[in-house]
Amino acid sequence: MKISIGLDAKQIKDNVKALSVLLADEHILYTKTRNAHWNVEGADFHAMHIFFESQYNEVEEIIDEVAERIRQLGQVAPGSLKDFVQLTRLSEKKLSKNDSQSFIKALLEDQESVISYIRQVVAKMDDSKDFGTEDFLVGLLEKHEKMAWMLRAHL
Repeated sequence: MKISIGLDAKQIKDNVKALSVLLADEHILYTKTRNAHWNVEGADFHAMHIFFESQYNEVEEIIDEVAERIRQLGQVAPGSLKDFVQLTRLSEKKLSKNDSQSFIKALLEDQESVISYIRQVVAKMDDSKDFGTEDFLVGLLEKHEKMAWMLRAHL
């Protein structure tokens, strides 16, 4: 069903495209954080195992929220691994060690990339009048800034 929420089709299309890229990035970040949770090794294993679990749980919530925002705009959210790999801006790097510091540095780099991307998208939205998506993204920005701070605090 066509929605009538005061946004034209181009605005919706542009905003959904940006949200779809973000959704893909969130999925990759989630997978990389799960990997850290599963594979971290070292004297700090237990504490880091729990820490990474808290981070992936946060990202998992964000994934659902981004997909639901796309649906609120009347579009279908990408939902396959193939879609996510094609849309993501993040890359997977094989770490040389499975220690917490290596995982933290890699995840922090991804968090900062997501933060920068959200800032860019919000900056471009000034003229779109899509205040709901803009507000939503600012909220996500704050969540990612907090997760990045938590990672940074471990370095």
